[in-house]
Amino acid sequence: MNHCSIFNSFGFSPMKQINRLTYRYILLALCALSVVFVWKQMEFGGNQNTQMMDQGKVKFFEEILSLANQLPHSTNSYMTTLNIQAASDEHSFALHPAQVLVRSTSTRIVTAMCAVMLTACGGGGGDTATDTVSLAKTTTAFTPKPTSTSPVTPVTPSTPADDKGSATPIVAGVLLTDFSIQNIGAAQTNVPFTFGQVIAEGQMNAKEGLAAKLPDGTLIRLQSDIKATHADGSVRHVVISGVLPALALGQTQTLQLVKSSASTKSAESLQTLAASGLTSKVTVTLDGVKYTASLADALAADTAPRNWLSGNIANEWHLNAPLKNAAGVVQPRLAARFDVRWYSGLAKQARVDVVVENNKAFVTGSNLTYDVNVEVAGRSVYAKSALLHYHHARWHQNGWWDAARVPLIDVKLNSKYLMATKAVPNFDSTIVPSEKELANWGQGISDVNSGPMKVGPIVDYMPMAGGRGDIGPLPGFSAMYLLSMDKRARNAMMAAADGSGTWSIHYRDENTGYPIRTDNEANSRVTTHYNLSTVGPLPIPRFVNAATPFEPDTAHQPSLAYLPYLVTGDYYYLEELQFWAAWNPLGTDPGNNGNGQGLVRWQQLRGQAWSLRTLGHSAYITPDSHPLKAYFTKQLDNNLDFYHKTYVVGNPNKLGMYDGSGENAASLTTSPPWQDDFLTWSFGYLSELGFTKATPILKWKATYPVGRMTAPGYCWIQGAAYQLKFRDSPTSPIYDSFEQLYKSNYDGPNHYDDNGTLFIHPQGLRYIDQPCGSQAQVDFLSLVHHFQFEFRRMTGYADSTLGYPANMQPALAVSATSGIPNAAQAWTLFESRSAKPPYQNSPQWAIVPR
Repeated sequence: MNHCSIFNSFGFSPMKQINRLTYRYILLALCALSVVFVWKQMEFGGNQNTQMMDQGKVKFFEEILSLANQLPHSTNSYMTTLNIQAASDEHSFALHPAQVLVRSTSTRIVTAMCAVMLTACGGGGGDTATDTVSLAKTTTAFTPKPTSTSPVTPVTPSTPADDKGSATPIVAGVLLTDFSIQNIGAAQTNVPFTFGQVIAEGQMNAKEGLAAKLPDGTLIRLQSDIKATHADGSVRHVVISGVLPALALGQTQTLQLVKSSASTKSAESLQTLAASGLTSKVTVTLDGVKYTASLADALAADTAPRNWLSGNIANEWHLNAPLKNAAGVVQPRLAARFDVRWYSGLAKQARVDVVVENNKAFVTGSNLTYDVNVEVAGRSVYAKSALLHYHHARWHQNGWWDAARVPLIDVKLNSKYLMATKAVPNFDSTIVPSEKELANWGQGISDVNSGPMKVGPIVDYMPMAGGRGDIGPLPGFSAMYLLSMDKRARNAMMAAADGSGTWSIHYRDENTGYPIRTDNEANSRVTTHYNLSTVGPLPIPRFVNAATPFEPDTAHQPSLAYLPYLVTGDYYYLEELQFWAAWNPLGTDPGNNGNGQGLVRWQQLRGQAWSLRTLGHSAYITPDSHPLKAYFTKQLDNNLDFYHKTYVVGNPNKLGMYDGSGENAASLTTSPPWQDDFLTWSFGYLSELGFTKATPILKWKATYPVGRMTAPGYCWIQGAAYQLKFRDSPTSPIYDSFEQLYKSNYDGPNHYDDNGTLFIHPQGLRYIDQPCGSQAQVDFLSLVHHFQFEFRRMTGYADSTLGYPANMQPALAVSATSGIPNAAQAWTLFESRSAKPPYQNSPQWAIVPR
């Protein structure tokens, strides 16, 4: 089903809505704005029936962790608990959906759920006088066009959001996109909301603002806190706040986001906040001693609070407060912060987010067990006895001032527009996620697996090998959220974002108050590698009492906080992203990462791909005024300089394959193409984000996935192989053609099935002698795999959402976008393959060309 054809199944006509708006505005003009026509907005709901999850075979693989090889990502998109044992060999074996495999060493229970969700389009009509893009026709191919400052139409203020500055008319300019607000509680009035929005390059001047238009034409004043800008100075990321007049029970209100006059800064101050009557407190009882930090203490003690939001609608301050005992002694390891978002025009409407951290970089770290109680407005919003707080970890909990008026809403962005901005990968918007998988996510996130010192849907031991739904350009639940904006997938994504604070990777520099940076003499030799604890000088002290089940890893690291920050604008998630980006280069001898340059060249191939992705996210979305903006941008620049020097202008191989060249690199003879594909996608994505140094690297790297599909002498059926030998020995030259690469790997009597099981043809036939795509090849592969192999089916678990062809897809997508020779042909051939994955169950690899 087409992404937007769901409208028709519920009797909704976008053109009818546009005609009604046009007619209304004509009447308004004739009556000189004195006649108002109000019609009831059509609502639609219900569950979209989709195909059930394919119950085909499921593959799982194991690996030697000391090798830079990961076996294929191929398991069911949702399995509640999978018992996995580490193995001492690289042989893979089959799993069926009803089976639980147990090997003999180091059992670890993994929650490996992949969620999918329903796809929905933002509705609402458009004013033909101002709309430049028809949202009903927006597709993934939509390219936002730059716009200059546009004429605006004054409208008399008419909403509760205008209680301040109401003498200034709201103005409505060019339509940018739309968003929806869903009521998930009882009927509500004067509903405050805040969310993050990415704006396409060139569409909004930094001196412009935004307003929201309801289907009846009512304009709502919005506050625009601009955080990041594009290279041309236009707005990239803005935090938007407003007040919706009313939401009926079960209602979803769609609003058009239009350009308007700039927001004004607030006259509110911390003094007025202090006098408002809002209170908050966190109490920690550790080793029998009670420590307390309060909002009042923070207001008095923090001489440099961070002002995150400022305007006539919402103001937000971040205030640090020491945890002190009755004698005034400060707890040496724990610290607290109060992030207060205050809608001062509405009575008792404020959210307090209390952050508790055990992450000081220059204090010896330790796990701490304590009782805790968090209070907002005199009532407890979180309490826990014997909470085990891991070293270099943190958690947060929020509560609202007036418990009876908590805004129970879900803000849904226009996902097609969001993908068109290039801030997120270009997922295939024709995919309709499975209702069954969404229901699984709805049931799978609870207090049992989410909250302080819990990690939500993420595998707690990140180095765990095998197919996993949380690994990819974005996790499966995040991809499903993008494709549907379904709250169940959003809940999974936010549980993972909250849980990202649980891993012991958070090193806050007490001298600056920010995640530690290494681009200075004092910190250039910082390392977190446990084997280097006795090597000095090492500025970061080691930790004691440090056992934790949550093991971080770059090679299997999900993207945990980027999209949550993008869509919420919450500072907690921005810092989570920054903490991970700052930590990723540090798990080695400082010389390997360039003594503070942040180079990730020393990591496993896949680790390089995911670390570059996270670093790119941080450099892209960190606010322009943030002290770490230039730092992350420079760290990314350092890495791109390394790859460009080593592979583009250095001594590049003709295959476009990562071969381990360069300073401090290993001497390799084989390479896992699927990991190489991760790296190709990463460079392509960085290029899309606007980091131009990545573009020539992409054009060289794209040769490898494209060649495996189209090069003479290489059969594309084997394009998504598990492992390929690319030279005869560590000192031999790299093969200079794909034909030679293919012959070296497939010219012999032995062949292996997708499980890695050796096969020798009973008649002595060799695989390489069977013409590519022929009946003879199909017959050969049918014998190898013990089932009827289809024509045009690729090897490598082609029908799995986590198989090798799925891993290859993002690399081919960015290659096709790059415009290198034969890239479009490679994508067309790839799309023509049989046995495609059921991406409606788990779409994290379902990326298509722009």
